[in-house]
Amino acid sequence: MSRTTVPLTVDRLAALEAEGLRCAGCLFWELDPVRRRDATDPATCRRLKESWVSEVLREWGSCGRVLLVDGRPVGYIGYAPASFVPGAAGFPTAPVSPDAVVLTTAHVLPPHRRGGLGRLLVQGMARDLAGRGDVRAVEAFATTGRGLSCALPADFLARTGFKTHRPHPLTPRMRMDLRTLAMWRSGVEAALEKLAGVVRPATAPTPQPEGQRVGERMGRVGTNPGTRRTGSRS
Repeated sequence: MSRTTVPLTVDRLAALEAEGLRCAGCLFWELDPVRRRDATDPATCRRLKESWVSEVLREWGSCGRVLLVDGRPVGYIGYAPASFVPGAAGFPTAPVSPDAVVLTTAHVLPPHRRGGLGRLLVQGMARDLAGRGDVRAVEAFATTGRGLSCALPADFLARTGFKTHRPHPLTPRMRMDLRTLAMWRSGVEAALEKLAGVVRPATAPTPQPEGQRVGERMGRVGTNPGTRRTGSRS
């Protein structure tokens, strides 16, 4: 079974909706509460979502990853700067930190859950954002189980590297520091390289012909500073 993540595009967003991922047509994060009340028609919601993805791609860059299992889209994760996510302003733990982007949603189809695919999505997001010098962290508005269904479970975020940044009984704001993550990955890679050097087998000396070994010994004797040279003086 092949599992990978690829950047979110408008075409892949349509494929996700065709597979039944309800978040693909949700506008909770992309619109403020007033505009959300007017977006009830499925065709309108689809058009607005596609327009939002196109705008973020054009003005900021990749804003999500799509999870493919054997080439089929079975999940996705979305993220963007707070300026593109007006829905985040309604949380009591808002706003997000200036150096962070907002993780809005992560969703995997039910038959593929509990197999580490949610963690794979978070890792794909972290790799994408770690390569952008102006992004230092990812923050998410979590739910403790009694909050909004559009927020991610706090225990899932905690398992995938997030820590509570601003506590709240219902919707804490959690944070993943990408600098710490990059330092941790670098340390692990360095340790693995060091371990590989320790366990690498020693290279055996290359056998040399007998005549060459004799010539080398004679050469060493001839260049010995303690050896006197004989001959007549002119």
